[in-house]
Amino acid sequence: MKNILSISSQEIIHHLKVSCQVPDVIEGIAIKQIIADTAQQAGIKVSEDELQQEGDRLRFAKKLVKATDTWAWLKRHHLALDEFEELAYNNVLWDKVAHHLFADAVESFFYQNQLDFMAAATSEVVLDDYDLALELFYGIQENELTFPEIAREYISNPQSRRAAGYQGIKRRDDFRPEVAAAVFAAKPPEIIKPVATNKTVYLIWVEEIIQPDLNDELREQIITDLFDGWLKQQLQQMEILTSLDSNNENQPSPDSLIQA
Repeated sequence: MKNILSISSQEIIHHLKVSCQVPDVIEGIAIKQIIADTAQQAGIKVSEDELQQEGDRLRFAKKLVKATDTWAWLKRHHLALDEFEELAYNNVLWDKVAHHLFADAVESFFYQNQLDFMAAATSEVVLDDYDLALELFYGIQENELTFPEIAREYISNPQSRRAAGYQGIKRRDDFRPEVAAAVFAAKPPEIIKPVATNKTVYLIWVEEIIQPDLNDELREQIITDLFDGWLKQQLQQMEILTSLDSNNENQPSPDSLIQA
């Protein structure tokens, strides 16, 4: 027989407070209201077909194939069916408001920031000795060494070592600024001169520089980034009052626990 644990809504709120999750919850509520107000002002509506499509997408994403799977998921998350519909509705509204505000700004933003969307396929070995890195660099240039040989010798992580230090495809802002400057000045395929950052030295093989392409995926990412930035601005301009604020009014004066 299972033991039964009863948890009240007050205990849930208290846990959110002592685990420092309340600011994120409040921000989420504020963002929801900002989006709702913006949608209302712009006359944006969510159709039944859009709601159904989003519901289907959510179930597919969460692998809720059978009705029993869906009901079990709802129960686990303490959601009623109408609350699941509200979740789908909020997702659609978020997307429609984002596109309403920024879909026409994508191309201008892309071309103004085109360099930031460049990407590079690289492999790297991270060292702590610049002289050693320089010696290895010249060894590759003089065809005395290959980058995979260096990776096998100097990379301790087994998975990275087996991949010869391959880092995949990364955008400019995924690199440290000083590393990015060297990587995107390369003429691949080539090894670039070691780049030192504080106590770390990067020995990097640049396989390919990938020019940006404004495809559908990147277009959606730009809209999302612009919308997220806009929401942060709206939050900064907003004063948020909650019923929790009154709980601090009658607190005793700070004791040694929180005094400087």
